[in-house]
Amino acid sequence: MKTLLADDHPLMREGVRLVLSQLAPAVEIIDAHDYPSLFAQAALHDDLDLALVDLNMPGFAGMQGIMQFRSRFPEIPLVVLSASESAHDMRGALEAGALGFIPKAASTAVMLAALRQVLAGNLYVPASLGDSHCGPHPGAAVALQHSGLTARQLEVARLLAQGCANKAIAGMLSMSEGTVKVHIAAIFRAFGVANRTEAVLAIQRLMHLP
Repeated sequence: MKTLLADDHPLMREGVRLVLSQLAPAVEIIDAHDYPSLFAQAALHDDLDLALVDLNMPGFAGMQGIMQFRSRFPEIPLVVLSASESAHDMRGALEAGALGFIPKAASTAVMLAALRQVLAGNLYVPASLGDSHCGPHPGAAVALQHSGLTARQLEVARLLAQGCANKAIAGMLSMSEGTVKVHIAAIFRAFGVANRTEAVLAIQRLMHLP
């Protein structure tokens, strides 16, 4: 597994390296210390499995760096690792194209679980944007019942908003993954969104999650 790790603090990169060593039997880590070096390394290595990127680094302000990376390298899964725990920053990063947002204060277990979820092709939703574990959320049914979705689609939407993978949703609702995908496509249409990230954020806003 090949990971691009970008952070402008060497000590932070060393700490994250230790965590990443637990992610897979053999992890190759490419370092970057700012956005220009991040882009340069991504261009040099066309076989990257993951990019783990600090939100605020020299080269770009705010979400611009994330948006630029996703525009130039859309095939590389990008996860933001940031000292910020602001819900505004988390939503902004996801809307900019990140597949996950991990606060630097998160435990090793949380970081590993988040990265595994992204590597499996799913979106990781931070706990502070709603429960990141699959399960019922108080008030969700009431908030979503006027969205125009069927009862089954509402169940899928609630689990989707919590970052649950299609396989997990299928297991909990006793349906095939193919059926889950059909329901998710209907949810995309109902909310006028084009992808999973936009759907999650739209559902969370409707549910008034913090």
